[in-house]
Amino acid sequence: MGAVVGTLTMQTKQRRPSRDKIDDDLEMTMVCHRPEGLEQLEAQTNFSKRELQVLYRGFKNECPSGVVNEDTFKQIYSQFFPHGDASTYAHFLFNAFDSAHTGSIKFEDFVTALSILLRGSITEKLQWTFNLYDINRDGYINKEEMTDIVKAIYDMMGKYTYPVLKTDAPKQHVDAFFQKMDKNRDGVVTLDEFILSCQEDENIMRSLQLFENVI
Repeated sequence: MGAVVGTLTMQTKQRRPSRDKIDDDLEMTMVCHRPEGLEQLEAQTNFSKRELQVLYRGFKNECPSGVVNEDTFKQIYSQFFPHGDASTYAHFLFNAFDSAHTGSIKFEDFVTALSILLRGSITEKLQWTFNLYDINRDGYINKEEMTDIVKAIYDMMGKYTYPVLKTDAPKQHVDAFFQKMDKNRDGVVTLDEFILSCQEDENIMRSLQLFENVI
């Protein structure tokens, strides 16, 4: 995710900055989907108007139509993992971004999720991550869902990782996850259990802070 954000930011910074509000509004009408006004998005996210302009130009550069379907999202995301198969993880990530289940990601969806991942509170970031793992959206994470996500991550990392990953590594990861997070041993992890366990784990908390200085 950080690679995607960094690429979009680098691409847009190379472009000529907007001259004034008229130019910005004009560009935002030249796509099939026109996003909400910058002022409204500024109020709804943790980005400044200038940061939203930069992000929008990068988004439009990658997606001229103003929306991203799943196939396009997979193509973009897979570029950053040439030695692995990122398609399955990209599918799960796409569904997390597409919170309205419309089958496409609009600029508003993109910056709303990005705002949480980059500038949100710890609780907001953990809630978003929980929703990513809660594949069927029933409010719980079960072992099957966790296994699907973890296998997708290992597939994305590829066979050239060092040290070489063992075949049963995903199962071991999931078992360790549930041992730590399933507090009442009922076979599922609730949002409260997830947040509490993550807050108690320094490694998880450090990983959540990796995105904060990207923009």
